[in-house]
Amino acid sequence: MKVLSIVGARPEFIQADPISRELRRQHHEILVHTGQHYDFQMSQVFFQDLGLATPDHNLGVGSGSHGQQTGEMLARLEAVMVAERPDWVIVRGDTNSTLAGALAAVKLGIRLAHVEAGARSFNRQMPEEINRLVADRVADVLFGIAPSASVNLAAEGITTGVHYVGDVMYDAYLRHLPIARQSSQILERLDLGPREYLLATVHRAGNTDDPCNLKHIVAAFNALDEPLIFPVHPRTRKALDRLGLTFGSHVRTLEPVGYLDMLVLEAEARLILTDSGGVTREAYFGRVPCVTLREETEHVETVSAGWNTLAGADPTRILRAVREARIDQPHPPIFGDGTAAKKIVSILESASA
Repeated sequence: MKVLSIVGARPEFIQADPISRELRRQHHEILVHTGQHYDFQMSQVFFQDLGLATPDHNLGVGSGSHGQQTGEMLARLEAVMVAERPDWVIVRGDTNSTLAGALAAVKLGIRLAHVEAGARSFNRQMPEEINRLVADRVADVLFGIAPSASVNLAAEGITTGVHYVGDVMYDAYLRHLPIARQSSQILERLDLGPREYLLATVHRAGNTDDPCNLKHIVAAFNALDEPLIFPVHPRTRKALDRLGLTFGSHVRTLEPVGYLDMLVLEAEARLILTDSGGVTREAYFGRVPCVTLREETEHVETVSAGWNTLAGADPTRILRAVREARIDQPHPPIFGDGTAAKKIVSILESASA
């Protein structure tokens, strides 16, 4: 079985790792990096931390508008697929790389698998929501990370080829957290102890590109009475500088950190504030309370389980959620048992027989 795997952004590198390891036991994997995330801290350091194979094709697309970036990826991915002639194309998540890979595969008649299918925010103002909807509509096999994925897909009339396998990010978490605890020096460098700080990430366009939302989030961070560690995404850094926003002394801003350092920061935080779906899940894996800086989440089970609170960009709601967070509630296995990659490869093998 020859499988062409597409990655382009940090979450996709993490999602690719367990599947790549499983595929390469018996099959031929071609790894294609679109270059959507291209600077060292957003891309190469993740390949190093994860031990991912060097991509067979690096398309070097870089940044641009959604249409420009997706169109460039589509053209370059089509050429790679024609040359490689894979049996399957795998896309994952909800990025422009996901959309371009899905469109290129389906137009060439190559069977398509979508990892993290069926996730829905029900907010079509999010570019990621459109990418998910299109990829799921054209995929041949759809792998859901949580039970709600199958429900969402069925509501859209998609029932064939749907499988709830769990989250490959949980596979990666279980493999790499012990490695991170041994190798990362991030807590020592920052002079932090377990549960002595909060952790924040902000990168969604709905927050970074909306001056009102970003100002409110900064105000909330400045009103906290605990140390806050804030690795700042390049897009967020530009927006903060453009608006002249600054932080109190208890907020420590960092450059983006690698995967292993981030795992340790997440695992040892008292609470995490984020607009990232991936960070929300990693918080849940580690039983760390999460405050989502959005009005909705794709991972509704984390909210119903009591480990995640939707606060939007409202300082009052954010501060209340931080204050009221609890860790004494049940923790159901929403995201599977850590064997999602094995299930995915087994299903692809069966579908190829």
